[in-house]
This record gives sequence, C-alpha cells and structure tokens, in this order.
Amino acid sequence: MWIKVVIVVLFIALCISLFSGLFFLVKDQGKTMRTVNSLGVRLAIAATMMGFLLYGIYTGELGSNAPWDQRHAEALQNDQ
Repeated sequence: MWIKVVIVVLFIALCISLFSGLFFLVKDQGKTMRTVNSLGVRLAIAATMMGFLLYGIYTGELGSNAPWDQRHAEALQNDQ
C-alpha cells in the first residue's frame, strides 16, 4: 500500500514542477536558468516514479484490473 502513496506524492510533485516551469518560462522570459532547472527536477521525479511503478509491477503490489486483462478474466472465472 505504501508504494501507491509514494507514486501519488511523486505525481503531485511532478505536476507542481510542471507548473513552476511554466511560471518561470512566462515570468523570466528565458533570461534565467530556472526553467531548465525545473525541467531537470521534473525528469528526476519522472524517472523515480517510473522506477517505483516498475518495482510495484515486478513485486505484484501493482497490477491490472482491466476487463480485457486475460489473467483477471481467468481469475474471475475460476472463482465462480
């Protein structure tokens, strides 16, 4: 369960970084490096989030409940 909380927090941080980069782009008009720094932070957060997503899928904490997922459909049929 903790991995879902971490992923949500990272997603919120990613959105904050995205909008701060937009703010710096509009306010500074390319005169400072804050927009570039914001992009670097956003890339680091995205890479960390992808790592947690892959870890969650690998360990089985995260999975698919989509109706077209064959494993999910087979598990439902076996339960009936």
